[in-house]
Amino acid sequence: MPHTASEVTLDLGRSKVTIAVPPGADVLSMTEPGPLADPQSAIHRALNNPIGSEPLSVIVRRAVAANPDATAVVVVSDNTRPVPYSGEQGILWPVVSTLLDHGVKTTNLVVLVATGTHRALCTRELMEMLDQRIFENGIRVVNHDCRADDLVYLCTTSRGSCVYINRLYMKADLKILTGLVESHFMAGVSGGRKSVCPGLISESSTYVFHGAELLESPNARDLVLEGNPVHEESLEVAEAAGVDFIVNVTLNSRMELTGVFAGDLRRAHESAALHLSRYVSIPIERQYDLVVTHAGFVGVNHYQAAKAAVVAIPALADACSRLIMIADHTDPAPLGSAKYRTVLHLLKLLGAERFIKLIFSEDWAFIPEQWQVQMWAKVFKKLDMRHFIYAAAGLSADDECVIPGVTALEYLRERGCDTQSLCSLPEVAQAAIWAAADELRSLKGCEPSIAVLKDGPYGIVGERCTCQRA
Repeated sequence: MPHTASEVTLDLGRSKVTIAVPPGADVLSMTEPGPLADPQSAIHRALNNPIGSEPLSVIVRRAVAANPDATAVVVVSDNTRPVPYSGEQGILWPVVSTLLDHGVKTTNLVVLVATGTHRALCTRELMEMLDQRIFENGIRVVNHDCRADDLVYLCTTSRGSCVYINRLYMKADLKILTGLVESHFMAGVSGGRKSVCPGLISESSTYVFHGAELLESPNARDLVLEGNPVHEESLEVAEAAGVDFIVNVTLNSRMELTGVFAGDLRRAHESAALHLSRYVSIPIERQYDLVVTHAGFVGVNHYQAAKAAVVAIPALADACSRLIMIADHTDPAPLGSAKYRTVLHLLKLLGAERFIKLIFSEDWAFIPEQWQVQMWAKVFKKLDMRHFIYAAAGLSADDECVIPGVTALEYLRERGCDTQSLCSLPEVAQAAIWAAADELRSLKGCEPSIAVLKDGPYGIVGERCTCQRA
């Protein structure tokens, strides 16, 4: 629900920024669910009383009885997702200890990082993310490599994807997925099947899953599962690969555990999606001249920040609106990979309509990570590219030339503002917000309507979940 405020604190994941916004701005936020009172008890209850499945302990005992040297893979997300793998809310050790306590040998257990097409995590990042008992017990941790030579053929999907998948995963006797269920601007929600597809498949196997045709579907959007071709493709691959058990969680904006959903791949995941939809949907009564959002925890680089931009589309009044995004890029490559940069620059040069026409043309050769640029193009179908203002620290001059729209500093200089005294990201973002409000006031001859999307990519404007009830 909206409320009027003049000062707002935005949680960027690794940092928080407080900005003053013009009086009368609507701060739109999702309903804040309370945290689970006893996270560890909730996790153990979920493992022992799963949804649509036998308890994990029963599944493990059966596998070990059939093969005393049974191997197990526990799939985890990379650090672009704030999955609680350690601490009081940690879901990883309860899963691993169940495997060890019921007969799986430490040497037969692997924690597999579902990087998808993202880069591998370094040792420091893995140690920051995972429960320290994993390392203390000598359990092997492996990054998936989507370009590895030893990936194995799985299947050809009904939509034509020739799928190659991680060899360790396919060889395992026990396959367990873990992850976070949050809104996802292509697949409806994250978690569940996405740990396998795209998490563990080859780069070339993503060409249909992340292809132009699937992403142009009106159902390939946040909180939509029913009829969503991206979700359906991912689920088909995961079921072909086999999944014995999942442990998925939901979080609130304070990164507190709000639900634990364990058990069957389909049923546990759909239960989590329905739970999530009850508090992330943000109904709106009007659209706005100026929308301010942020890239959240996930916005480690420009590639990931696309999620927040797409979420903001329904809040924009028209092509002449202004959209300001604030991002805290912590990735060594603040834009993303070289391939992403290349395709992103094409979008900037061609504009949204010509870019979409290009990637649908017969002579276009698929480029990995074009999918994220296609999602940016959805933003610029609604919004004039010149009216997207990007406030992020650490961008080089080369980065600024590639990004569609303008950086906040560029925008301020174009407006004749003195930027010499702006020393921090909050100062730059705040100055851009007030400058945009002044510009719109001059153009409209009245006060512009302003909205701040307090939850960034996590609060979904104007959507409800459409999935089958578990």
